[in-house]
Formats: sequence, structure tokens, C-alpha cells
Amino acid sequence: MKRTIIAVFSLVVLLLVSSCSHYETYAEQTEKERDAIRKFLTEKKINVISEATFKAQNYTTDVNKNEFVLFDNTGVYLQIVRKGCGSPIANGETTSVLCRFKEYNILTDSLILTNEVMKLSYLVDKMNVTRTSDSFTASFVEGVMFTQYQSASVPAGWLVPLLYINVGRLEKEEDEIAKVNIIVPHSQGHQSAVTGVYPCYYEITYQKGR
Repeated sequence: MKRTIIAVFSLVVLLLVSSCSHYETYAEQTEKERDAIRKFLTEKKINVISEATFKAQNYTTDVNKNEFVLFDNTGVYLQIVRKGCGSPIANGETTSVLCRFKEYNILTDSLILTNEVMKLSYLVDKMNVTRTSDSFTASFVEGVMFTQYQSASVPAGWLVPLLYINVGRLEKEEDEIAKVNIIVPHSQGHQSAVTGVYPCYYEITYQKGR
């Protein structure tokens, strides 16, 4: 009996040790995220510029050089593909913004979500955005993000570009809506990214709603 108890106890200890050895700490998860972002930057041949350079370039990124600006306080990387027609959201203004997007999980190198497919072409993601000084708050009203993640909360990373782009409507033939590419660490993402500790890459367009 004593041998049996010892054997069972040893098995339990072994299972606990094995379980702990497969458990990733938050520090390990964030390090894995940083490694994945570094790998993504290298593989996509992204030229990272500083905020000072971004400012000196009149808050633009050179797409031909594949430039992304890194915001040190958030860890978000931003590339402005098109600044867009119209004007920036004004201080104190609350407006409706329509977005089309693709969302990729950088850790798994896979497309997670998009509303840029034929069967969802009618379903534009709509959010209400308020600007207060240089800060933005927003909530989803409808769309794929709202439905998929069951939350009106807009990822903070989605709001970073709003300070540097125009959000207008297509009125003339030559008009183009704003488009950006962004790398969003989990801390600036939606709740699933926060919980899973994974970074996302987004291609997003912004257009003024009605």
C-alpha cells in the first residue's frame, strides 16, 4: 500500500512538473510577441522610422521605401498609404467613421477577419468617434468586428492613425479615402488579442459616415 501511495504521489508530482513546464508566463508570451513582430518587420522589409523623422516628413510615410513610423509610447507601427480626401476629425467633433479592413494574426501568420469579401461587401464596420484635443475615443455601432468579438470597444491601435489622416467622403472622381497599414501589439488590440497576447497587422480604410 505504501509503495502504491508513493507511486501515485510521484505520478502526480511528475504531471504537475510537466504541466508547469508547458505553461508560458506573461513575460514569455510578450517576448514571443516581440520576436514575432521583429520577424515580421524583417520578412516584409519594413523600414522603421522614428517619430522625429515622421514629423520632419510632415507626418507622412514613404510607401515606396516601405516606411512605418514606430510610436514608442504604444508600440504601434503605422504606414500611411493614402492620407485621404476631406479633412481630419476636428477637436471636439463626434462623427461616424466607416472602415473596411483585413486583420492578420502575426504570431500564426494568418488572416483572422475581414469585411473585404464579396459576401460581406454590404457590411462596412461603423464606429462613432470623438476627438478631444489629440486623443480619440470610439465605439463600434455595427459590423464584422462588433459581431465577431461581441464588443463595441474599438482597438486603441485603430485610433492612432486618426491624428494624421483625413476622414472624408468621396465627392469627386479623383477623391480617395484614407488607407493605412498598422502593426498593433496586444496591449493596443481588442480583448481577444489582449487575452491571447498576440499582435495583429491591419490594412484599414477610413471614410466619413452619415
